[in-house]
Amino acid sequence: MLYDVLVNLGERSYGIDVGAGVLDRLGGLCGEVGLKGKVLVITDENVGEHYAHITRKSLETAGFTTSLATLPAGEQTKCGDQVFKLYSRCIEAGLDRNSFIVALGGGVVGDLVGYVAATYLRGIPFVQVPTSLLAMVDSSVGGKTGINLPEGKNLVGAFYQPKLVLADLESLGTLANREYRAGLAEVIKYGIIYDAPFFQMLEDNIEDLLNAGNTELLAKVVGRCCEIKAAVVAQDEREGGLRAILNFGHTVGHAVEKVAGYGQVIHGEGVSIGSVFAARASVELTGLSQVDCIRIENIFQAIGLPVNAPDYNWSDLRTALTVDKKTVDGRPKFVLASKIGRVDIGHEISEKRMEQIWSGMG
Repeated sequence: MLYDVLVNLGERSYGIDVGAGVLDRLGGLCGEVGLKGKVLVITDENVGEHYAHITRKSLETAGFTTSLATLPAGEQTKCGDQVFKLYSRCIEAGLDRNSFIVALGGGVVGDLVGYVAATYLRGIPFVQVPTSLLAMVDSSVGGKTGINLPEGKNLVGAFYQPKLVLADLESLGTLANREYRAGLAEVIKYGIIYDAPFFQMLEDNIEDLLNAGNTELLAKVVGRCCEIKAAVVAQDEREGGLRAILNFGHTVGHAVEKVAGYGQVIHGEGVSIGSVFAARASVELTGLSQVDCIRIENIFQAIGLPVNAPDYNWSDLRTALTVDKKTVDGRPKFVLASKIGRVDIGHEISEKRMEQIWSGMG
């Protein structure tokens, strides 16, 4: 099954192709969208071992001249030092403004490479080839690129749209189980923020969802997530309003990642914990029913994701929140739900209640 989604941004519109065994179509698709010249494929050591060869073969068969850059795997790679190393690799590969870059990997590779593409020669085209579930449904779509600073996640970056996104579901077969389950956190998020029937479908298919080899179900799930994100991005490309709903669970989630040390609590695990925090706050502040709050907590638990982090105290998390992108004048902003399928942005929670909610999750 092949799922095609359009991100409608006028002259910067692009397609998302989702399917099993579609990586060998990459070169042809790049040609169809008008890409040409030399191409630098950037991946990490884990992904490159499995998919760099077929990626380059597809591109070379279509007439492109390829080079390869392989990065260390892990969140620590998403930093300024690697940006400058990749600029040098772009020069070594002879890339000019008629060239392009392929980001082959998960969210770390996609975010980092997208930022390099946005800034090298003041911007050259790039293509996203996400190989993790989280990247397929979230970070590869919408044009957010960036790197981490020691003080916080994604504090440096740019909005820069890819020319194409190609998600081969067969790549999920080599994804570590922990990473796969973490990706499901972002899948669940889409149900909470936008689509109650989709959330219900996920609840009804937990066992099948946990099977990364069920590509028929995953095509529908990934495709629907991409449809939702494409619809949101088309209305609000630069997060002036509506797009902020995609941050449900991320305010506290990013703080947990920061306090734990990047890579100790991975992104989807942080989102799971942050979503439970947001759901509990929503019961008090925006009228979310206790039943829906319990459903949200239960589905993350059923997937095998953490719903609390008792090892981290609130004072450390609160400090981390001060440098979150969603914090204004020192006050964190939260996305909260009135019911599953509907959320609102820009909510503030009193200092006392934030600490009480966190303490209640211990």
